[in-house]
Amino acid sequence: MSTPNILLNVNGIEVIYNHVILVLKGVSLQVAEGRVVALLGGNGAGKTTTLRAVSNLLAGERGDVTKGSIELRGERIERLSPSDMVERGVVQVMEGRHCFAHLTIEENLMTGAYTRRDGKAAVAETLEKVYNYFPRLKTRRASQAAYTSGGEQQMCAIGRALMANPKMVLLDEPSMGLAPQIVEEVFEIVKDLNTKERVTFLLAEQNTNIALKYADYGYILENGRIVMDGEARALRENEDVKEFYLGMGGGDRKSFKDVKSYKRRKRWLA
Repeated sequence: MSTPNILLNVNGIEVIYNHVILVLKGVSLQVAEGRVVALLGGNGAGKTTTLRAVSNLLAGERGDVTKGSIELRGERIERLSPSDMVERGVVQVMEGRHCFAHLTIEENLMTGAYTRRDGKAAVAETLEKVYNYFPRLKTRRASQAAYTSGGEQQMCAIGRALMANPKMVLLDEPSMGLAPQIVEEVFEIVKDLNTKERVTFLLAEQNTNIALKYADYGYILENGRIVMDGEARALRENEDVKEFYLGMGGGDRKSFKDVKSYKRRKRWLA
């Protein structure tokens, strides 16, 4: 069995905001090329901070990686600018579907191609590809983003990221505020892009059910630490994950830390 090619290696990072607030406490994870990896956990677990650490968007939030290392294909990337990261093929889709409200859908998509150096014909080809994956955007291409639905704006945000020809897309809370059938549609497209275009995805998602349905591998974060990880299929079948994250058990646990197997692991002490 061949070893998967590790695209991203996050090793024991700590992140501090405003020089005082410790948000991530030794987070380690790996993303193999061509896989969909999910970061799971509740609000405030540290998912968005992890993505921002990878894409180097922490500085705008007065955050800083103070320990550990982040490598992309073996290269240390903590000191690169966000635009350097885009040029290396890593693009983040922010939580909340940040579209330019006054621009049309097509103008929004074209802003994603600003780092491209391969000419207008290649950009036009990518635009057609985006429209093939998101036919709804093609229909709405001349509409101002402000007058499109939440689902269309999420598709536009992902489509704009694809216009940069990325190797890896960091997707932050893609299901937030969307109707269940639209969430399903968005995740189907993500899986399609992964399978057909070999785009690697690292996605942060509170909706554990949907994330584990479409991801290959998952990491569960709680209070800035990874408390469990594994193949998505194994996590879906894990009794503790079912009970605490998939809402399949009774009881009124306040924290995953109360789960016995979690206590046995003591992962963070290792």
